[in-house]
Amino acid sequence: MVLEHFNLAGRTALVTGCNTGLGQGMAVALAQAGADVVGVNVSDPAETRERVEALGRRFLDLRANLGDTGCIADLVARAKAFTGALHILVNNAGIIRREDAIKFSEADWDEVMDLNLKAVFFLSQALARQFIAQGSGGKIINIASMLSYQGGIRVPSYTASKSGVVGITRLMANEWAQHGINVNAIAPGYMATNNTAALRADESRNASILERIPAGRWGRPEDLAGPVVFLASPASDYVNGYTVAVDGGWLAR
Repeated sequence: MVLEHFNLAGRTALVTGCNTGLGQGMAVALAQAGADVVGVNVSDPAETRERVEALGRRFLDLRANLGDTGCIADLVARAKAFTGALHILVNNAGIIRREDAIKFSEADWDEVMDLNLKAVFFLSQALARQFIAQGSGGKIINIASMLSYQGGIRVPSYTASKSGVVGITRLMANEWAQHGINVNAIAPGYMATNNTAALRADESRNASILERIPAGRWGRPEDLAGPVVFLASPASDYVNGYTVAVDGGWLAR
């Protein structure tokens, strides 16, 4: 039956930035589908761990600043030792810095690009090598953005990084599909998370955003549950290099 293709029992998913928000929602969704979860965060993912373990799945708490790629080899080794194999990577960790482009600093540029783009590539590379060594393929899911398609305002490094995520998703898919590795991305729309707290608190900006969204509301972490499970499961075995917009219809306007 088709629902069996969405079953993730026996698989292990490494999810970055899953202590709150969208990352937490995706980690819990993968656990609901049967996967054990390795969470990579800079702070305590206590709530995520509780929710995953309440589902009868295992959770490994790893701490790292992925802006420094020197930690990646150790993270992958520890994650592999947890269950013996890795099957899914969700590159969710990211940051944003807001400032007029005319005044934007090099430090803010580098910090965002290092985490949002450089870490995504090199963690994907490390997991792809592991998938190939295992000989069983794997799933890589990158988290893009509406700003992968649009310029935005006052977020130059974020826009550059998320545009780059879509590009390297395609590149990695082209090279690694031959190994049974599916690389795809999810582009969330305007989501109610910590990153958008300032926008939602601005009454006029909030109103203008909602007016543009056909669904008439901000997205929620649970809105990514179906897409992430689909892209992590055998149901998406012939989906390669695609970015799924989960945006309430924003891009359709």
